[in-house]
Amino acid sequence: MAEHTSSSITIEAAPADVMGVIADFARYPEWTGEVKQAEVLETDDAGRAEKVRLVLDAGAIKDDHTLAYTWTGADEVSWTLVKSQMLRSLDGSYRLTPLAGGAHTEVTYQLTVDVKIPMLGMIKRKAEKVIIDRALEGLKQRVESRA
Repeated sequence: MAEHTSSSITIEAAPADVMGVIADFARYPEWTGEVKQAEVLETDDAGRAEKVRLVLDAGAIKDDHTLAYTWTGADEVSWTLVKSQMLRSLDGSYRLTPLAGGAHTEVTYQLTVDVKIPMLGMIKRKAEKVIIDRALEGLKQRVESRA
């Protein structure tokens, strides 16, 4: 089984508000920094994204990839790579846990990345950590600024 990187953050908002921002792919370019374009290609019966194309520009890493999303109830979403120019795999998830009677949410982001170019495991884990930390901080700022 591949190693993964995981981190958590507490957001001052209800889980539904946090998931609302996570599920709003069209607005990712407004708050994620690295995502320049996001296009929902397919949705499920509930209207949630099942397949999303993302165009990334993270300086040295530029990619156009498609992810398949799986929604587990109202508090978890996971994804896996469908196709990419630079990545061999990209598996991740957001898991939301209500805190303080539902007024706060602990968000845990787990990520496993494998690139097509050779890279030391230690460098790959560091890159995953940077991606996760930026995503969690961006998510926190976005959700709390909307509250």
